[in-house]
Amino acid sequence: MSNKTAVISGASGDIGISLAHAFYNENYDLVLLYNRNQKSIDDFIKVHNSKDIKILPLKADFTDIKEINNVINEIKSNIENIDVLINNAGISLIRFFDETSLEEWDNVFNINVKSAFMLSKAFIPNMINRKKGNIINISSMWGISGASMEVAYSASKAALIGMSKALSKEVGPSNINVNVIAPGVIDTKMNNNLSDEDLKILSKETPIGRLGKPEDVANMAVFLASDKASFITGQVISVDGGFIL
Repeated sequence: MSNKTAVISGASGDIGISLAHAFYNENYDLVLLYNRNQKSIDDFIKVHNSKDIKILPLKADFTDIKEINNVINEIKSNIENIDVLINNAGISLIRFFDETSLEEWDNVFNINVKSAFMLSKAFIPNMINRKKGNIINISSMWGISGASMEVAYSASKAALIGMSKALSKEVGPSNINVNVIAPGVIDTKMNNNLSDEDLKILSKETPIGRLGKPEDVANMAVFLASDKASFITGQVISVDGGFIL
């Protein structure tokens, strides 16, 4: 019996690697899409070298539509079926709204929203033909509530939520589940711009009393991709320690 296959974008970041590790442990073949941090991908492959699990790493700049199309074609040439698509690629932008350039705005939306649109559009036909599939989009708590000085980021993550809800209604009759994970403050390199004091404050503001771990997000993704979550679709699942209530 062949393994299921999961495609993970933004795979070289902290959450991406945690997702890869979690789905590897569930015996998924993996397609790891990344742009930066080649070493992170190389290190993962060195450690996760089971002969029974295939790993296909593909590099692409998600601000470039041609590169996205190239990796889509590469995946279709090498992988017969896609069971799980996790749109995890994302960048943040901390900037006053009136100082945000159109180029910066487009860059955030290209990576955070357009890449998810293109990957989903590419692989949904395969899922429809097979009458099964899971799409998990990684948004943010700021996509729910918005964040000062992160308008572009918040808007892009809100757009991802809106796309997911509408898409879940469209592909639900084909037995395809589409859900969103909205992480809170997760202890990743994306928060390197925050001071230790800022992180302490955010921890105190989180009812659970700590920052989230990448594994918290990955564990939820594994659940949503499982048969145990087969009746869950169109939902935004907050993994934020109770930050947004």
